[in-house]
Amino acid sequence: MKDKLNEIFAQIRDKNECTLGVRATKDTDAHRKKDEVEDTMRTRFAVDRDRILISGAYRRYHGKTQVFSFTNLIDEEMTNRNLHIAYVSQISRTIGKYLGLNTELIEAIALGHDLGHAPFGHDGEKALSASCEANGIGQFHHNIESLHIVDHISSKGEGLNLTFPVRDGIISHDGEVHNTILIPEKDKTEERIQDYITHKKTGGQFDWMPSTLEGCVVRITDTIAYIGQDIEDAIRFNILKREELPKDVTQFLGNTNSQIIETLIKSVIVNSYGQDWIAFDEESSHYLLELMKFNYRRIYTDENVKRAIKIIHRTMGMRFDIYLDDIHKGRKESKIFKHFLDHKVEAYRDGFKPAEQVRDFIATMTDRYYNEEIKDHFLPWKW
Repeated sequence: MKDKLNEIFAQIRDKNECTLGVRATKDTDAHRKKDEVEDTMRTRFAVDRDRILISGAYRRYHGKTQVFSFTNLIDEEMTNRNLHIAYVSQISRTIGKYLGLNTELIEAIALGHDLGHAPFGHDGEKALSASCEANGIGQFHHNIESLHIVDHISSKGEGLNLTFPVRDGIISHDGEVHNTILIPEKDKTEERIQDYITHKKTGGQFDWMPSTLEGCVVRITDTIAYIGQDIEDAIRFNILKREELPKDVTQFLGNTNSQIIETLIKSVIVNSYGQDWIAFDEESSHYLLELMKFNYRRIYTDENVKRAIKIIHRTMGMRFDIYLDDIHKGRKESKIFKHFLDHKVEAYRDGFKPAEQVRDFIATMTDRYYNEEIKDHFLPWKW
């Protein structure tokens, strides 16, 4: 039976590789930091995808904010991080299929790219970053934390031992930066990644692109997936009316999420097909940037959306200091021990500073968990 199964898998694998374009990343070219026995039925990228899928960090996506903090507590149809990940995965696999790229690699990157997001999205990220800097461990960036999770936090601190193209794609996404064209940095090394992490944590600028076309697809898709959905959520939340969208933008891109996605997908496919890059056409790129500026002005900085910022920033430093003190004083009853450190291998507990452990604990929290910790602090319940 085993021989027959191996024969079937080999045939299917050869058939699938024949469907890949000449610019696709081959599964057999991907390597891991630690050697391991190859899976009988799955490619290396499929193994990576499944390891991410069953990780605790992936399960917590559902409880993390996309843009509108606390709204999921009263309206479960508002977009959470999990839905955003599903959109990125679906859209990027669609683009990858038409470009002849490796969709298993694309899916693995897409599913893992936001694992490091702190509770309350980018607002939580900024608040946590301030605490990290105050405690001498550098700035917090969710893409760096995403790689840290798959390398050093998941699987009780042993990491998932993912392949280099997946790990690189995870840390190389950046939906906040607008690019018309993305050209992969094909010769990227582990040292280059570490240099990026060092410079980024100190606030330095760093030219940074994924090492594969598949990573570029996920990076460009990140923006496609959130730009229109954030508008739909803002309309649902009564922050925005559809007729207020800029007319020149909507005439070109469309005025609904599905229309915007369709326009941008077609632009990427047409302008990337048979090329060594992933790109929009200039006109689509222009109107997308205009829409991003509109969203920042009317949604991301709206006082109704940002009302929760004061709560997040006021409590983040306080919780950080409490957990740090718990570690230094060995308070084993603290949640940071009971729910985090007690479940980590010695290599993690000894390999990272207490402040880094606090950073990681907070970054893994869902919005609800963080909220409960705040309520427990101000309203402690004693039996």
